[in-house]
Amino acid sequence: MGAVATSHGAAEVDPLWTRIQREARVAVREEPLLGALIHAGLLHHATFEAALAYRFSLKLASREMSEQILREIADAAYASSAELAAAARADIEAVFDRDPATHRMMQPILFFKGYQALQAYRIGHWLWQEGRHDMAYFVQMRCSEAFGVDIHPAARIGTGVMIDHAHSIVIGETAVVGNDVSMLHSVTLGGTGKEDGDRHPKIGNGVLIGAGAKVLGNIRVGAHSRIAAGSVVLSDVPPGKTVAGVPARIVGDAGCSDPSGSMNQLLGHEGLF
Repeated sequence: MGAVATSHGAAEVDPLWTRIQREARVAVREEPLLGALIHAGLLHHATFEAALAYRFSLKLASREMSEQILREIADAAYASSAELAAAARADIEAVFDRDPATHRMMQPILFFKGYQALQAYRIGHWLWQEGRHDMAYFVQMRCSEAFGVDIHPAARIGTGVMIDHAHSIVIGETAVVGNDVSMLHSVTLGGTGKEDGDRHPKIGNGVLIGAGAKVLGNIRVGAHSRIAAGSVVLSDVPPGKTVAGVPARIVGDAGCSDPSGSMNQLLGHEGLF
């Protein structure tokens, strides 16, 4: 593990990490009882990637797999794929921008299981792409056990994604999630029946998926659309529309050009989801 980053010009090199460490020092002063946790999780590490690797290993370690082995896996993943760290940065900025309960950039790393689970999935996906399928399945299993988030490592998820609250999230093997998507708890992107092959939803960029929504089958949800809470979506959704109901039907336009960013959970221009 590296020492605390103290080099001159660190803010210009990595302004996000500099900000997180500054927030961490303030948090230690405000709540000394969290000092050990914050030092171990943030202030002890020289880089954002090292802190993520530490958190991954700490949260997913068990009697079956040591923290040290998981840390080595995560370090190797971040060292070999710059895309992992870039996605983690886009995700943390998405959480900070969209979740009104997020007041510090450090919060998702330390406290938000949706963010932590998504980064764990990303390492599992890296393992899958490396052909290490059994280890990827292990990461999926531990992520499900630790966070209640079950994402198949073969699923493809874009960047700038926010999973808010993240209870009971399920994303299947052939699902595709675009960039800048927001979803709330208990969302399922699943298949139907026992068919093999490409059988899971394809979610476009900028989609907002409400709590408890189920999107089932090899269907397409168009960019910048909204799925109302509790809906069951069984057919394609055109871009820029709002769907609601069981089964879901189009109830109006999305109401704005950026539903996943605005997080306005409205039916048309009237009631709430």
